Amino acid sequence: MPTRPFRFGVSVPAIGSRSAWQAKARQAEDLGYDVLQVPDHLGAPAPFPALVSAADATTTLRLGTLVLNAGFYRPALLARDIADTDLLTDGRLEVGLGDGYVEDEFRTAELPYPPAEERAVNLAHTVAELHRMFATPDQLPKIHRSPTPPLLVAGLDNPTLRLAAREADIVGFPVMALTTPPGADPQQTLTDRVAYVRAEAGARFGALELNLFVAAVILTPTPAALTRVRRKSPNLTEDQVLRLPQILTGPVPRITETLHRYRDTHGLSYFSVRAEHMTDFAEVINALR
Repeated sequence: MPTRPFRFGVSVPAIGSRSAWQAKARQAEDLGYDVLQVPDHLGAPAPFPALVSAADATTTLRLGTLVLNAGFYRPALLARDIADTDLLTDGRLEVGLGDGYVEDEFRTAELPYPPAEERAVNLAHTVAELHRMFATPDQLPKIHRSPTPPLLVAGLDNPTLRLAAREADIVGFPVMALTTPPGADPQQTLTDRVAYVRAEAGARFGALELNLFVAAVILTPTPAALTRVRRKSPNLTEDQVLRLPQILTGPVPRITETLHRYRDTHGLSYFSVRAEHMTDFAEVINALR
């Protein structure tokens, strides 16, 4: 199986103003990022208008959601937003979906917060309906372009990874700090989760793109920088935090070696970072290209 080329995304959770937002999009494109991504949380930008605005300011940058909360949408209404956003971004849209996990946001949106099993079922239903509608020529709403936007499904639990392995184009692995039990090795958790996807995907595994969300990029590890990261994962030991796949510590050659290892060992080739690490991680991108 040929080696898949690296791709890089940056997740930007705030707009500020139209000019500031579009400047951030142009900066991401100039720094070598392939995809500008927005999360789907109350307090973050409304995903679809933000992506259309970013498309107006850029030429090659792809635009993605990382990830939409399927619990906030009905499939037909989501399909309409996807179809028109893909049209207005000249086919540069990538759609990321998850089952939603922030209970307070459901409450604020005046929506019930179902148990995990029901949220997983709803996510599967949403994916199935999107596939059905976009595959039916006379279905409204209908996609305006072919091929349809790539679909990323992100999660760490078995139902979500099973769905991603069987139905998505891209499998997303979010931050593992919250799912790493005391005493466990986070690197082994990643190995196990990728192996599960491989088993569930079967023959289609080679066609899947695997995405890892990077929580922190520390080019110069210092006690202060490591302490900041440690505060975000108080349930883990310092060794566990440093072994989280989503914590990349420098210098740059060490990080590039790590990403090559992740690609060679696990098939991970698509890496997304937080906006606060965009400039630092651009040094890694330059070293890999």
